Formats: sequence, structure tokens, C-alpha cells
Amino acid sequence: MKKYPILEKINTPDDVKCLSRDDLPALAAEARSFLIDNVLKTGGHLASNLGTVELTVALHYVFSCPADHFIFDVGHQAYTHKLLTGRRKMFSTLRSRGGLSGFTKRSESVYDCFGAGHSSTSVSAASGIAEADRLSGNQAHTVVVLGDGSFTGGMVHEALNNLDVSLPVIIVLNENEMSISKNIGRFAKNIAKIRSSRKYYRVKRGTAYFISSIPLVGRHLFNFIKKIKQKFKDRMYGSNYFEDMGLYYLGPCDGNDTESLVNLFEEAKQYGRACLVHVKTKKGCGLPEAENNPEKFHSIRPEGSPEFENFGSRAGKTLCALAEEDKKICAVTAAMTDGTGLRGFSEKYPERFFDVGIAEEHALTFCAGLAAGGMKPFFAVYSSFLQRGVDNIIHDIAIQGLPVRILVDRGGISPADGATHHGIFDVAILSEIPGMEIYTPSCFSSLERAITLASHSETPVAVRYSNSPDLEEVLSGFSDGPVRSDFSGTRGNVIVTYGRAVAVALEAEKEIPDCGTVLLEKLTPYRQTAQLISRLVTPETVLVFLEEGVKNGGASMILDSMLENRSRIVAIDGVFDTDANTGDVFSDFNIGKNDIIIAFRELNGN
Repeated sequence: MKKYPILEKINTPDDVKCLSRDDLPALAAEARSFLIDNVLKTGGHLASNLGTVELTVALHYVFSCPADHFIFDVGHQAYTHKLLTGRRKMFSTLRSRGGLSGFTKRSESVYDCFGAGHSSTSVSAASGIAEADRLSGNQAHTVVVLGDGSFTGGMVHEALNNLDVSLPVIIVLNENEMSISKNIGRFAKNIAKIRSSRKYYRVKRGTAYFISSIPLVGRHLFNFIKKIKQKFKDRMYGSNYFEDMGLYYLGPCDGNDTESLVNLFEEAKQYGRACLVHVKTKKGCGLPEAENNPEKFHSIRPEGSPEFENFGSRAGKTLCALAEEDKKICAVTAAMTDGTGLRGFSEKYPERFFDVGIAEEHALTFCAGLAAGGMKPFFAVYSSFLQRGVDNIIHDIAIQGLPVRILVDRGGISPADGATHHGIFDVAILSEIPGMEIYTPSCFSSLERAITLASHSETPVAVRYSNSPDLEEVLSGFSDGPVRSDFSGTRGNVIVTYGRAVAVALEAEKEIPDCGTVLLEKLTPYRQTAQLISRLVTPETVLVFLEEGVKNGGASMILDSMLENRSRIVAIDGVFDTDANTGDVFSDFNIGKNDIIIAFRELNGN
């Protein structure tokens, strides 16, 4: 007997549309079971996807993707969408090199009309796609699936303010954490139940048609009744933000009930103009452990993968210890309390902890304000998310010389998440900003030292680290200081690197004659770092700079004034990502052990 008898017959969205309404709950149940069975093995975003199963099934039943466009904000809740669009057999490769992406990705499927990995971009993209459809005469709907958490990102509100409400854009607001709606109580719940029924909308349309058809006064009477109804509703419930923005509001309804969802989506489709469908789902729905602890099951590791304390966790502990002595230290996050290791700080010092929501730009300028007010703010943020706040770093922090401390987590390649999460640009960006100090600790002890030094700095500081375990044992033979080496005197061949790439450098060093490694614990000012390196080399030394970041504008610029004809840069060059799968992610990006060895052979002419 087949475990997924309905799901296994679904290869395209057309197969979903061939089902009866009565079959949809069973399809949703099979899809949920499939996700639990597979994602617990491969790892991935589980809780958010379990909550949006029925929602996605209903969307594919009512709309015609890819003729109609589906945009999933962030993209980490699109697993059911992938299941229903011919990618079921690829799920064993989820979040693996060259396998199924954990997010939506245009190059992966025609059904993914817009790629994502970061939050709050969907409404802007939908507005652009819908405008493009109108200009080209394409009669299509653009559907956005948007979690309530994304509304903490200002870009959503900018897009809503700019959205032409005559466009057929349908925003599905998936409320699964914080309550956006003001309506509470039994009466409001009964009204919501009525408004999600098919009969309600049939009667509503029929009444509107009847009144509007009355000769001479029909249209005026309809508009008058509509205004009276709106005033009564505002008095009872308060003004609705979305209706104030010109959107037709539908809901709220149970987002895990296919019948209610299909009814609302059909009404939204028939309306033909911009509207918002408000649904309420349960994160982790169908898996009790995920329902009770959705944060733990937000993103899970592959089955059997080892757990380790990473740099982010240690950074949070270090900050906690410093904050006990220094009452001016504050911690700031952009909706990443657990991801950046700040859970302990938030519990121990709640009055000095600030989660500003998905708003990196605001977080940085908020930190600038804290610093201007005499506090010592630390903003913990993933490298790829920090990209959103470059102007704020320059305009609000650096130009004013405010001592904001940025803890840049997830620096380097992110194999599971892919291009949207690779932290390969932060060094190139930050190192070009005058006055910015950049620390690049490679072990926990140097991380603690860097954060302590940053707490006393009077200028902007970035402490940049990867999502990796402690490398203390690997570095046992290195000297101390901002520029460390594993040799005394000089060497004919020297690898210069920073961060976790030092482990790759040491592997290559074993196979290169007369070779040593220089480890940079601090990058800027570049001129000062170059002077320290110059003490370890001679004019005859051959240098290879290994960097887990982009080549152009990266830290390898340190070598600009050094040994120009006897140096080589091994860095990520000209790509966002690669589908290569050698088993070693550094080799996939041409910055592996063999790439270092080849560079030395070419420089030495052999």
C-alpha cells in the first residue's frame, strides 16, 4: 500500500486542480507527512513549512501557476510549493550542494518566479511583476505569501504605500506568531467564520448587484450603504490598516483549513484588484514537538550531524560576561535572538537587550543613537543580512565616528543556504569605510579578546566570525598577536589568511616545501597589517593570500604594496554560488587546498 497515494500522482499544479475539494485535506495530510519524514533527515526549515501546507495546496487549487505568479517572502516556507511543482523526488537533496534549494530559486524551476532568502522583499517584487504584466497585456494574478514577522521590515510598508491597488495583487498575510488583528472574542470569531464561507460571498455579490441595478439611485445607494457599513465596522473593531491602504481585506480565517482557504482565494481571484487575505496558521502544525517549540524546529540540522558550540554562541556568552561589569553594554538583534547567540543576554539583561524586528537598517542607526547617548551597543547580525545596512554604517555611524560594535556572524560560505546567505562580501564592504576596525578571530579565545577590545573602542568596530566550532587545537603552534604565524624567522613560501580558512591553509602547508602560515586576527588598518606581515617575509618570499570572501576589494588588498610579482590571491572570484559538489565546499569555490598548491607551483615556476 502506497504511503502517499494522492501526493505521488501530483507532478504539476494541474494535477492539484483535477482533484475534488474533498480530496484537498487528504493531499495536505500526505504533504505534511512527507515533509516530516524527509526534512527530519535532510535538515531544513520545518516549523514554518508545516504551518503553510493547506495554504499552499489551496493556492494551487484556485490559481494557475506559473501563469499566475507565486512569490513566497523569504522563501523558507515554500517546501509544499516545491512538492506540488514536480520536485518531490529531489527532496533527498534538500539544502545540499547542487541539490534542491531551501528557498525559492528562479534557476531551479519555472514555478519559482522570484528568488528569495531574505525577508520583506515580496510585496515590492509583486508590484513590479504585476506592473510588467499590465504593460505587456498579460492577464495574470500575482500572489504573495507573507508572514506576519516580515511586517517588522520597513520595506513591506514602503511597497504597500507604493502599490497600485488596481493591480491584481493578492497578499496572503500568514499570521502565525504575533497577533496583528485587533479582533478578539467569540463574536469576532463567529464573524470570521461567516466571512470565510462560500454562501457569504454569493449573497454579498448578489446583494451588491441587486442594489446597484436599481434605476437612477442604485449606484448612489450602494455607495451610501458601503460607507455606513465601513463606519459601523470601524466603530466596532477599529480602523483596519490594510483597508486604509486601499486593499480589499478578506478574513481572518483558519489557515490550516482548506475549505475556508479555497473560499477566500476564489473571492480574491474574482475581485480582480489588490487585496489582502488574512489567514492564521500554526507553526509546526502536525508535529507536536514543533508545535510546542517552533523556534527549535525553525531550522534543523540533518539527521546524525554533530552538534557543536559555534562562534555566535560563544560571542553571546562573552557579551553577557562583559555586560555584568559594564552597565553601558547593550545588545541589539534584528529578529535573530537565537541565531546570533543572544538568548542568554536577553534573559539576563532584558532592559539592555533590543530586538528591533527584521529591520537591519533601523538597527544600525538605532545603535548609532545608543552610542551617541553614551551607551556601548553591540549589533549581532548575519553577514548577508548586514548588507542591507551599508548606507546606515557609512552615513550614521562611520562619518560621525560613533563607536558602534558590529558582531558579524556567519562570515564566509554557507553551504546549506546558498547564495542568499554566503557571507563573502562583508570584508570588502567594511574595509573600504574609513575608521572601521575589523577583527577576524579564528578561535574562541581570540574572539573573546576581540569583543573585549571592541567594548573599549572609541571608533566603529566589526568582529567577524564564521559558523564553525573552535579552532584552538589547530592553532596550538601559532604565536600571539593581531598577526600570528606558525613559524619563526622566515620562509620561502607563506600563506596569509584569516578566519576558518586557516584550517585549509594548514592542510596545504603540509604539501608545500619551506612553507608557513600567517594568520590575521585583525585586518584593518591595512597599512598597519602589511607592516606586521613584512617582518615575517623577505623580498624573495612567495606569498599566497587565501580568503573566504570575494577577491575584488577583499582583504587581499593588504598585498597591494608587497611583493607584487611574487604573490597570488586565492579568493572567490566572479560568482555568487557554484553547483560544484566535490565534497569540500572550499574546493567548490576554487579556494581549496589544491588551489593553494597550484598557485605556489605557478609562482615558483614548477
